[in-house]
Amino acid sequence: MNAPMDVAAVLRRNRLLGELDPGQMAEMLGLGRIVRFDADRIIFDKGDPGDSLFAVLKGQIAIRTSSADGKTMLLNILEAGDVLGEIGLIDGRERTAAAVALRPVELYRIDRADFIPFLERHPRLCTSMMVVLCDRLRWVSENIEDAVFHDVPRRLARRLLLLSDSYGQPTPAGLRLTLPLSQEALANMLGVTREMVNKCLGALRKTGAVTYAKGFIVINDLALLKDMAGDPERAP
Repeated sequence: MNAPMDVAAVLRRNRLLGELDPGQMAEMLGLGRIVRFDADRIIFDKGDPGDSLFAVLKGQIAIRTSSADGKTMLLNILEAGDVLGEIGLIDGRERTAAAVALRPVELYRIDRADFIPFLERHPRLCTSMMVVLCDRLRWVSENIEDAVFHDVPRRLARRLLLLSDSYGQPTPAGLRLTLPLSQEALANMLGVTREMVNKCLGALRKTGAVTYAKGFIVINDLALLKDMAGDPERAP
């Protein structure tokens, strides 16, 4: 992915960057550079300076955080078109989580020193970025609510529905999540043990809501999974 137009096409998948007109996109492409990381490499760690924004061009990145006693929680998995580091980019403070390459990745990096003047030249983009940051805040709030008020089976159902929005692929058997997810990864997303996830997945399989094989999940009965999630906004 060397041609600027290829980079622009990937960046336009992102809601924020997709609003740039051709002139703004060309200007922004002149500010950044492509960087590459091998699998398992840390792109930035929790507590690092928030001095840059990254857009994923290729590969997958895990966003995770750890406690002082070594417990790890997987917050999100990002793919091509996703943007990371925007919170630290705005306030310039420390990173709130770590970003790690799950597989070899290509990223488009823009330093804060270049991006802030770019926003100042295009103030309408500031409003778009505020919307993106508000969405991020709502997402964090929903995760806190899940952890406090919902039991693990319901939290798992809600997480699978959330993943289906981004990674669901229709198949004759149902909605297949194209993102390979181990039980350990799901446990880290929910902040519970792998054994608990194994038990909850087993219960979902018995109801016929999902099947799980070779790291891929297929939602066989979307209406039933929505009912188990207890989310009226997701009702069919």
